[in-house]
Amino acid sequence: MAKGAGRHDEKTPATFAVAGGTVAAAPLAPGLYLVATPIGNLADVTLRALATLAATDVVACEDTRVTRRLLDHYVIRTTLTPYHEHNAAIARPKILARLSAGQAVALVSDAGTPLISDPGYKLVRAAQAAGHRVTVVPGASSVLAAVLVAGLPTDRFFFEGFLPAKAAARRSRIAQIARIPATLVVFESGPRLAAALADLAAGLGAREAAVCRELTKLYEETRRADLGALADHYASGGEKRGEFVIVIAPPEEEARDLGGDDIDAVLRDALRTASLKDAVATLAEATGQPRRNLYQRALALKDHD
Repeated sequence: MAKGAGRHDEKTPATFAVAGGTVAAAPLAPGLYLVATPIGNLADVTLRALATLAATDVVACEDTRVTRRLLDHYVIRTTLTPYHEHNAAIARPKILARLSAGQAVALVSDAGTPLISDPGYKLVRAAQAAGHRVTVVPGASSVLAAVLVAGLPTDRFFFEGFLPAKAAARRSRIAQIARIPATLVVFESGPRLAAALADLAAGLGAREAAVCRELTKLYEETRRADLGALADHYASGGEKRGEFVIVIAPPEEEARDLGGDDIDAVLRDALRTASLKDAVATLAEATGQPRRNLYQRALALKDHD
C-alpha cells in the first residue's frame, strides 16, 4: 500500500476531524465506494462519507484540487487520483487493478452524488463485471435539492441533465421532452442560461418553473415564475454567475393527449436528431402509447419523407 493511503495499519489508524475532535474510521472491505460530497456547504457531508474517505486506499475524483479542499477541511490525508471524462480510458484500468489487489477505492465528483452527469457509471459497470463489491454512500444531490425547493410537483420528475449547447439541437430536444408527464429537471451553465430559458419558453409554453442558483452556498437563490418571465429576467441582467438547476412544472393533463397529426409532427422532429429507436422510446414515454404503434408510424414517416 502506498504511503499516505487512506487505510492504515494498527499503528496509524485512519482518522478524520469533526466538531473539534478526532474520530477513528473503521477499516473498509475491499471494493468501490460511491461517495456523495457536499454541493457547496461543507457541513452537508455525512459522517459515513467522512469515515469512508478516510479509510479508503485512494479517492478517485474529477479535480484533485477541489476534493483536497474538502479532505483538508476534515483533516483527511487519503491519496487522491484524478478520474474524469478526459482521462477515464487510461485511469479506469488502474483503478480496476487496485480493486483486484484488494484495495478500497472511493469515487467522488467535484460536488454532489457521483455518476450524475459524469463518466463514473463506466467504472461501476467494469467493477461489477469484474466481480468487485460496489457500495453507495448517499448524501447531497443538486437534483433532489432543486426538486424540493422549487415548489413544484414532486411525485414524479424527469432528470434531463444538460440540454445541448447548440440552439437547433437544444430546441429539438425540448420538443422531445415536452410531453413527458413529470416535473422536468435541467442543468444549465450561466452563459447559456438566458438562451436555454427562451427556448424552453418557446417549446413548453408558459409553464411554472424555478431557477435554483448556488444551492446550499452563501448566495443561494431560487427564482420562481413562468418560463417566459424567467427568460426575460436573465436576458435583461439577472445574475448568471454560479451553478444553475432549472425545475419545470409538468404539462397540463389536456396537453398530454396528442392526436395523430401531433404525434407525426413530434416524431418527425425527433427523427431529425435521434435514431428511430430512440425517437420512438422518447415519445412512448411521453405519451404512454404502445411502442409498436409508434414504431410503425415512424417507419411510415421515414418511407414517406
